[in-house]
Amino acid sequence: MEMPTIIQNPKNVSIFYHSSNKRAVVWSGKIKQWLKKKYPGINITSNKPDVIIVLGGDGTILEAAKRYHHISNPTIFGLNLGNIGYLASVRDPSHFMDSLTLFFKGQFTISERMMINVEIVRDNKKIFSEEVLNEVVVQSVLSVVDLEVVVSGINIRKIRGSGVLIATATGSTAYNLSAHGPIVMPDIKCLIVTELMDHDVPTPSIVVKYDKEVVIKVKSFRQKGILSISKSKKKVDVVLAADGNKIFPLKQGDVVIIKNSSHLIKLAEMEKNYFFKSLKSNFSVR
Repeated sequence: MEMPTIIQNPKNVSIFYHSSNKRAVVWSGKIKQWLKKKYPGINITSNKPDVIIVLGGDGTILEAAKRYHHISNPTIFGLNLGNIGYLASVRDPSHFMDSLTLFFKGQFTISERMMINVEIVRDNKKIFSEEVLNEVVVQSVLSVVDLEVVVSGINIRKIRGSGVLIATATGSTAYNLSAHGPIVMPDIKCLIVTELMDHDVPTPSIVVKYDKEVVIKVKSFRQKGILSISKSKKKVDVVLAADGNKIFPLKQGDVVIIKNSSHLIKLAEMEKNYFFKSLKSNFSVR
């Protein structure tokens, strides 16, 4: 939901970027100089920031939000230096400095985005847990996997195909969109169940109320062991991917449990109707 501005005179501000992004390095220097001149009382620090200025694309914004939300729950002010920049507060670099001025004057709104918890249970033991902002994907790497999707104890779908993804409204414009799932306004609290390349007749996505528990049961798949995860060297055939960066190998009989998280991510928005403007500019909505 959109909330009134609640940031007043932030004390700690962090600037988050990847050093491999050369434009971000340059902009970081500019913004640090600007902050020191305009707001000398602000600490530029990564220790419990009130605000994080993120320089990069959606992946960098996602990384910053997940890294800090449980520490100080800062407001994320994203400046797009990536590709789409759908999560960014400002997409055009020519507007960065003017928008920073407006932001520190409190002329913005906060969009709260829900997160989800995902757990993997194997032999009645929890072996994996992660908080997710965009989506959870259960997917076969090279072949076919048989899955069952259960919502509130009811089996709503049997999938024999590449897999299934569970997206938030924020994630509806990411992998879910590529899989022909629906676009959902980000202030709607929900879970989107979208199948991936089912070998049966394609069925539409299902939008589930946010407080429902979604369970994915890994029923069967053919073990080939051709590929492995680079870090662990574990052979994989079916994996769970959390926001595209946390990868965990799955086994037959594993149960994936997805439910609403109590945490919210706060993204700064500088324009009214920002969501629809982003759709038009990024996805050619007419």
